[in-house]
Amino acid sequence: MTFYILDVFGNSKYSGNQLAVFTDFGALSTDEMQKIAREINFSETTFITEGKPTPKGYTVRIFTPGREVEFAGHPTLGTAYIIRNYIDENHSDTIRLDLKAGSVPVTFIEDVLWMRQNQPLFGENLPAGALAELLSLKNADLDNEFPVIDVSTGLPFTLVPLKSMDALKRARINPSLFPSYIEKAWAKGIMIFCRGGYDSMQDLATRVFVDYYGIPEDPATGSATGCLAAYLVKYGMFGQSRLKITIGQGYEIGRPSELMINAEKKGEEYEINVGGRVFEVAKGEWG
Repeated sequence: MTFYILDVFGNSKYSGNQLAVFTDFGALSTDEMQKIAREINFSETTFITEGKPTPKGYTVRIFTPGREVEFAGHPTLGTAYIIRNYIDENHSDTIRLDLKAGSVPVTFIEDVLWMRQNQPLFGENLPAGALAELLSLKNADLDNEFPVIDVSTGLPFTLVPLKSMDALKRARINPSLFPSYIEKAWAKGIMIFCRGGYDSMQDLATRVFVDYYGIPEDPATGSATGCLAAYLVKYGMFGQSRLKITIGQGYEIGRPSELMINAEKKGEEYEINVGGRVFEVAKGEWG
């Protein structure tokens, strides 16, 4: 099988989030896919299981080292890049992926790929104190003007607003509290965020902890960023119902990443687009 290694949501090779894409076209069982994903040990590995699109798009499955997931952001962009450049004969400006979470279109605009995410689902507000303790922080580190809440646009995340970059950098998952918390939680991933970025071009800084999926900290998380986009326009953190902003992630683990949000809330409907760049690093044959 042919496979590709990509860096997604970076500004150059060797930044952003690593991805392996396999053009297996249905050759592998679920167990084999999971074993390959564990062998590669990136945040996610994808498998294009059909060489031709259905009405819903190209069928794609996404695996973390620990389990299959219904949706993930950087695998969606990276896999669309491979399909457009190596599989789609027309090299279309929009590639649609048929994922377990539904059909997701990816549009190519110059060197940026944009995915349109599903309508968000909002959970109940969560106790801020419990999340602060889980993150090895103090209650005063959380921005109590905005809620701690679960949101999903295909994969649920707990969103935790913080007051400062200092708090963001100090956050650590408390290993003694995590197993009992995550067992009962709807969202198995946690995104923390604060105003300001790692450089002057960024509007927010984020970190994402996904130990449940075998990834202690993710370098760039498009699925969580879609949830964050819905949160920001719903609660008006920037004072408006339409946003075009840039987010920094992955700096604490040596994989600096930039994710772009273009989102709007119109009545009860959301239009959520998350964008980033893709860089091809390697191509090979899997034995």
